[in-house]
Amino acid sequence: MHREFEPPIALRDTIKCFWYNRTSLEETPTGFEVVPDGFAEIIFHFGGSCSIEVNGALELLPSPFLMGLLGHPAHFYGQNCLEIIAVRCYPWAVPDLLALPSGNGIQVFEHPVAGLHALLAHCVANDGIEDAITHLQNYFLAAPIQPGANALLYKAGSAMTKSNGTLPVSHVARAAHATVRTLERKFKASLGHTVKDVSALMRFEQARNRLWHEPGVNIAALAHELGYADQSHLSREFKKYSGTTPAAFARKAKNRGKGSTPSL
Repeated sequence: MHREFEPPIALRDTIKCFWYNRTSLEETPTGFEVVPDGFAEIIFHFGGSCSIEVNGALELLPSPFLMGLLGHPAHFYGQNCLEIIAVRCYPWAVPDLLALPSGNGIQVFEHPVAGLHALLAHCVANDGIEDAITHLQNYFLAAPIQPGANALLYKAGSAMTKSNGTLPVSHVARAAHATVRTLERKFKASLGHTVKDVSALMRFEQARNRLWHEPGVNIAALAHELGYADQSHLSREFKKYSGTTPAAFARKAKNRGKGSTPSL
């Protein structure tokens, strides 16, 4: 079961959505893969344990943890009935939301938002998913985020989001009223990635979602639509972030059917 909840208007510059996922797994740790996209996520989990594979070993993850931008698929393990409530954030907003850099991959952090775990767990245990989402929304509404010193990043991020990652870096800098050098320096410092990196993740996410829901789409036409130089460019980027080719991913989508969610 997967559900998404739109944030209140006051949070839409920082948060894309809130979401809930419930997955029934085996009693022993069962693996599942999460592929990259253009967002960072604050992940609360309940029920069975949640681990990540690191150098061939499993490391238990606390609730919550931060999943920053990924450069390749991450391999998680869960067991029993794993339930997740998450905050899908724009990566440039993480420094304002949590007072720490967006960073790469999985981060364990200390922050007052972690104090919500027990309350959210009570809601989840009593099928109060909407109540849990409301508590999360109210937490962030109580301290509304103002772009402030990071206004440049928000302007750049907004331009990138509207274009689905297809704008050249020079155009993104122009939208943010900054030089390319200044923009790249601030992006790298706050997100751990360049503008080009984040744009590529945004394009990949668009390609992945289209192939998942429309596996019969012409890949060459899709490459042109999403601003890739050609089909080969799309294929290289897709394999880099997913570990598979667009054609193989589309075949998998056909086998599993439409309407599913490509990752957690």
